[in-house]
Amino acid sequence: MNHRRTAIGEIFQPFRMGVSILMFFFFVSGCMHYPVNKPLATVDPHSGYRGRFMGQPGNSDEMLLFLCFSGGGTRAAAFSYGVLEELRNTEVAINGQKRMLLHEVDGISGVSGGSFTAAYYGLFGDRIFEDFETKFLKKNVQGGLVRRILIRPDNWVRLSSPFFQRSDLAAEYYDKILFEKKTFQDMAARKGPMIFINATDMVTGIRVAFNQVHLM
Repeated sequence: MNHRRTAIGEIFQPFRMGVSILMFFFFVSGCMHYPVNKPLATVDPHSGYRGRFMGQPGNSDEMLLFLCFSGGGTRAAAFSYGVLEELRNTEVAINGQKRMLLHEVDGISGVSGGSFTAAYYGLFGDRIFEDFETKFLKKNVQGGLVRRILIRPDNWVRLSSPFFQRSDLAAEYYDKILFEKKTFQDMAARKGPMIFINATDMVTGIRVAFNQVHLM
């Protein structure tokens, strides 16, 4: 009789362990959440990420030059990168001084793949020609993102949460390999061209540009 009770208990032991692991899994996943930005306590209209405070040093008032980068994944990012390269290699004479046409760019509007190039140039300027190709254009970004999902059990738990999605995991990955956790504040401090990173409201279909003028 004692032997029979022990055998039955051993049968249910893995079941209890599995239930405990499952309960722990759901408990932990419920704590996962996408990062939430702190709301601004005050808004100063005389500072921040606004077009009138941006502009590359020496940019001429006699020329207004805006670029628009379309979407289309890595191909769009590569095409827009090529545009920046050609502008860098093109000289213009303004008031008797020669300047790269690239440094006369006042603003760049980008969406999807094109916004990667626009944002990187807005953050790092001419450094884009040193490392953007190796960091992004010639890197298997999609494969790296898939590996983060498949081989890291901690990401399985995070993705099971209703408050953490694949887009949040992708944002972390892009920060790691490309944007170095920089923000619009860093972009504003560099005083480069105004960068408009665009998205679409899936409910209304309205374009949303991430800058303080459009988001207030």
